[in-house]
Amino acid sequence: MKKRIGWFDGRQLENQEKILPLIYNLRFDHLLIKPEMISEIKAPHKMKLVVDTDKKPDLAKLPKETIIFSSQMDYLRKAGEKGYKTACYRKIEDQETMDSAWKDGSLVDYLVVEINGDTNIPLELLVAKLENKQTELLKIVNNVEDAEIAFGAIESGCDGAVLQSNDVQEIIKFDQSISKSELGKLELHKGEVVDVQHVGMGHRSCIDTTDLLKKNEGMIVGSTANGGLLVSSETHYLPYMELRPFRVNAGAVHSYVWAPNEMTAYMTELKSGAKVLCVDTEGKTREVTVGRVKTEIRPLLKIEVEVNGIRLNTIVQDDWHIRIFGSNGEPRNASTIKKGDEMLAYLSSGARHVGIKIDEQLQEK
Repeated sequence: MKKRIGWFDGRQLENQEKILPLIYNLRFDHLLIKPEMISEIKAPHKMKLVVDTDKKPDLAKLPKETIIFSSQMDYLRKAGEKGYKTACYRKIEDQETMDSAWKDGSLVDYLVVEINGDTNIPLELLVAKLENKQTELLKIVNNVEDAEIAFGAIESGCDGAVLQSNDVQEIIKFDQSISKSELGKLELHKGEVVDVQHVGMGHRSCIDTTDLLKKNEGMIVGSTANGGLLVSSETHYLPYMELRPFRVNAGAVHSYVWAPNEMTAYMTELKSGAKVLCVDTEGKTREVTVGRVKTEIRPLLKIEVEVNGIRLNTIVQDDWHIRIFGSNGEPRNASTIKKGDEMLAYLSSGARHVGIKIDEQLQEK
């Protein structure tokens, strides 16, 4: 998933004193303004100003790091020749305006479109047309739902969205939506297997997500807040059944599974719509949505590892088709794991209270 670009349209702000400080502290990286607003704006260094203008005198007054926003291609060409980055605005109303948009858009740094009507087909066509171009495509939106649809247009989605809103809650939700695309990273370690036990029958849960997981992805599952093992997605060969690339056959119902924002959830807490972390063998993470949690009674296997002097354990279904990642990133069949093997493990500092990491002394065995 590529990083989403978040612009905020400040041209028609009703409550500038309240909203702009909020915008400055969120993930918006561009602010669209009118030329006369420049002297009033005290934006942080991380934020670039996009100025809506097509008047030649304005170019001489604007700093070179300013992005020029206009619907006039002649003006944008001149701005480009003077070293400015340029953003072309187009309102898409029919086939003719869509064709004009992608042709002009391929000549500038950014194409910002406003689509008339409820269909996103024009946006999908623009994504396809500009796929091999350097132009970044953004859609003007009024709410998070519209932004999410734009980000998902023909899978890759547009590069970003320009939010037009005076609603503080909508602005905050938009910021949270942008954060979903920011891939995180967990530090994974080699853990030596020190004990393997068949622990009898118990309830275990499969976590079915609304995403298709890759062969090197899974979830961190563990019995204690200290951490856990990287349990693989069901994306590897099974002799008697079809693959379930949306699934992680995760573990016993008491287990923690790692979630976004340094949170954990018990297997029993997860339900449709919940968010969990998908983690790959390099430690890169992304947020995925739970579609279903499937809990059944199965024979269980406890795998205990030692990492930097700390012991962790993960209890999974006791079966060959359950895969857990070894230290080199290879999927290991759970029923073949033995003492001395090295597995990929995650160490988490601190204790947990209702899934939140806290600093207190806690022992879990």
